[in-house]
Amino acid sequence: MDAKELLSRYAAGEREFTGANLIGADLSNAQLGGINLATAFLTGANLNRAFLGGANLSGAFLYRADLSYAKLAEVNLSEADLTKANLKGALLVKSFLVGAKLSGASLSGVNLSHANLHDVNLCGADLRGINLRCANLIRANLNWTNLAGARLSGASLQEARVNGVKLSEAYLNGVDLNGVDLEGVDLSDAKLNGVNLSGANLMASNMSGATLRVAILKRANLRAANLSGSLLKKASLSEANLSKANLNDADLSEADMTGANLNLASLCGTNLACTGLRGAYLWGADLDGANLYRTNLQGASLRNAALDGAEWEEAIFNNATMPDGTLYD
Repeated sequence: MDAKELLSRYAAGEREFTGANLIGADLSNAQLGGINLATAFLTGANLNRAFLGGANLSGAFLYRADLSYAKLAEVNLSEADLTKANLKGALLVKSFLVGAKLSGASLSGVNLSHANLHDVNLCGADLRGINLRCANLIRANLNWTNLAGARLSGASLQEARVNGVKLSEAYLNGVDLNGVDLEGVDLSDAKLNGVNLSGANLMASNMSGATLRVAILKRANLRAANLSGSLLKKASLSEANLSKANLNDADLSEADMTGANLNLASLCGTNLACTGLRGAYLWGADLDGANLYRTNLQGASLRNAALDGAEWEEAIFNNATMPDGTLYD
């Protein structure tokens, strides 16, 4: 079947085209709302700017198909093969893509808000600037994807695979990333307000300039992470591992860092005003020029820490071990 025949039969009222062979067909700008193209062969087809709202493309073969700027709202693409397809700028709001194959696909600027992407394979896909607000990404394969500037606020990412993912300047406000492995991930300048990163592995990650107001990072592994210039005001970092982390010029005011490990961390110029550091470990930490106004360091260990130029007016040092090894009385 060629494109001309399909369009003619569709215009006559036919909607059932299950398994149709449309390899390489030119259907650009076609109006095909509600069409059934389940398991159809659309490899290399041109669907640029086509309207397919409410269509059934489940199990369809769309390898290297051009779907750029297509209107695909509420489309069923479950188990479809979209490997290396061009979906740039496409509208896929509330679409169903469970188990779809999208590895190597171009999805920059795509709107997938409220879409169901459970178990989807997006490995290596270009997702720059994508809208995934409130999308279901449970168990999705996001390995090596580029999500720079992506909007993921309210998305479900439980058990998602995120090895090598790029999330710089991404919006992840309020997302639950409890226990997720984000080792070495680029989250620079990302918006992570209210995010749940409890127990997450963020070792050696780049979070410089990130915004993490009221974020939950209890027992998170941030060893050797770069948090320079980040905003962590009122964040929860109790028992977090921040050893050798770069926190220079970060804002940790009013944060809860009870029992946190900050051994050998760099906190030059860091704002720790009214921060709770009770029982924290700061062995060899560099606090040069840090703001410790009303900081609670009760029972903390500051052995060999550098406090040159630090402002500690009204700071609480009760039972703290000072840099010279003496116990503050």
